[in-house]
Amino acid sequence: MSTLACIRGPDVETIKDAIHTSPGQSRAIHELVGAHARELSSKLQAHRLQLFPPEAQKTLRKFSSGEAAKLVGINDGYLRHLSLEGKGPQPEVGPSGRRSYTIEDIQALRSYLDESGKSDRRYLPRRSGREHLQVITVVNFKGGSGKTTTAAHLSQFLALRGYRVLAIDLDPQASLSALHGYQPEFDIGENETLYGAIRYDEHKRPLRDIIRHTYFTGLDLVPGNIELMEFEHETPKALVGAGQLDNMFFTRMDKALASVAEDYDVVVVDCPPQLGFLTMSALCSATAVLVTVHPQMLDVMSMCQFLIMTSDLLSVVANAGGNMSYDWMRYLVTRYEPGDGPQNQMVTFMRSMFGDHVLNYPMLKSTAVSDAGITKQTLYEVNRDQFTRSTYDRAVEALNNVNGEIEGLIRAAWGRG
Repeated sequence: MSTLACIRGPDVETIKDAIHTSPGQSRAIHELVGAHARELSSKLQAHRLQLFPPEAQKTLRKFSSGEAAKLVGINDGYLRHLSLEGKGPQPEVGPSGRRSYTIEDIQALRSYLDESGKSDRRYLPRRSGREHLQVITVVNFKGGSGKTTTAAHLSQFLALRGYRVLAIDLDPQASLSALHGYQPEFDIGENETLYGAIRYDEHKRPLRDIIRHTYFTGLDLVPGNIELMEFEHETPKALVGAGQLDNMFFTRMDKALASVAEDYDVVVVDCPPQLGFLTMSALCSATAVLVTVHPQMLDVMSMCQFLIMTSDLLSVVANAGGNMSYDWMRYLVTRYEPGDGPQNQMVTFMRSMFGDHVLNYPMLKSTAVSDAGITKQTLYEVNRDQFTRSTYDRAVEALNNVNGEIEGLIRAAWGRG
């Protein structure tokens, strides 16, 4: 029986009996942990069904005309002019006369502006044939450094900006998948993660068959779950008999991505908080690396160990024929509190050592981000009126600054101004 099969269909009453075993009764630790896992999974599923009933699907909110204009890169007055003349996609007009656009409308507006050809500017930012696929790997093996939050918001930001994005969840905990509406133990079956496309046996599948669409137009997902750990277990065995470069673990993810490269502009990979074969595969497939770090002494010390280990392991891969050249590598300061003196000292310390390799903009610590996460949403999904406006605006501005800077690095790698 597979790992996935073991955690499905729990008998809740039996589980409760197991959990509430009296102190005098002895339980094997694996049985107790398993019982706790099943009960927790059952409760999480019940919570999920309460938020999103079985017949419901996650949808994306509509955007105001001001937001739409800013995303496309035009003046709100010009967008209103187009609307009044019936040109381009027409917005939904509310009782108060406020206009709103869906993400599909925004994409259609970009296409309309390009087709109208009134300027040399291109509003659809998709890469040309001579521009290579950007694969951004988000890493660190310190939990709580903001990898998943960063990967989710970056993926959605780029999709909102008009890029074709593929997000890959390489973390067996699958938080990125959950944020996009897929509960790992209920919605993701066997061979439905990246493992299915990079496994070593005859059950390997085309990556195209694993990719799932999301409610974000322009954003697709390769979901994750605990099945990904199989790659960590199988790779050491495969390495014993690997005599050719084609059979090496660090070429497998790269080949899988090559099979769908023409469909996307950017791939964003959320790595697990460990330096295993999955993370190393992602680093070998990357064209760019983003290291998230919380500006605290223990976190920076942990990052130091991560960098040492990464350098040592990837040098071995490079000697074996792996391609280790990147367009860029940056450190992103996360959960930053500008009023915290020790954090400011740590950021200054990092900038003095790494210089331009530290992104200019940090991601601020914000209750808005964590509050949105309670309902499995990102800040780009929630409405402004759900929060104190100043808190929301401050967090969104920080996110847009960070992601806009990363977008600039992507464009620079393509040779765009």
